[in-house]
Amino acid sequence: MVYFRQMLTASNIEKFYGKLHVLKGVNISIARGEIVSIVGSSGAGKSTLLHILGTLDGPDKGQVMLEDQRVDQLSGKSLAKFRNRHIGFVFQFHHLLPEFTALENVCIPGWISGTGKKVVEDRARELLLNLGLGGRLENKPHQLSGGEQQRVAVARSLINKPSIVMADEPTGNLDSENGRELHKLFIELRDKFQQSFLIVTHNEELAKMSDRIVHMKDGRIIS
Repeated sequence: MVYFRQMLTASNIEKFYGKLHVLKGVNISIARGEIVSIVGSSGAGKSTLLHILGTLDGPDKGQVMLEDQRVDQLSGKSLAKFRNRHIGFVFQFHHLLPEFTALENVCIPGWISGTGKKVVEDRARELLLNLGLGGRLENKPHQLSGGEQQRVAVARSLINKPSIVMADEPTGNLDSENGRELHKLFIELRDKFQQSFLIVTHNEELAKMSDRIVHMKDGRIIS
């Protein structure tokens, strides 16, 4: 696999929660079109690092560069707009809105971005079709299986053509077969769209399907 230039770079990231030193000088870079998994035991700092790289939280020290933008210096509406445009998220529990259909759930970030309604809906339909959900557009979350709900969440993460998709334990609520299928899906999306992924997972077997594995322990990257 040939990677493009470094798209995300974090330098000397430190994070404290009170007196607890959660991240201790973390450095990480991700290239465009690369799938990187972060693994480590509970409490290693994996999700905290993901949230900082995804601009959901800020570092106490260090800097985060994404697409040549110093994102740790953004705030308020500027930060929200940048996040909506450049970062997609997939979480363990899907976080789909129960009152909306699969199509509407996928459309929401696109509507927030201000893109035209028809443009967003057409892209959402295309994504859901590509993800094998063309017949489930009008189904609400409770009418979908766990694997289908997670595919809707993946489609939602891609609706704005983000620079990177960040996934926090995306297979944690899936059985082993659906977990493997989701990781295969990430690889297909990387190959088709040069989509970058950063995945936090406890599952070493699934992490091995990534291009690169980053091991964390006690707030540091150890390999």
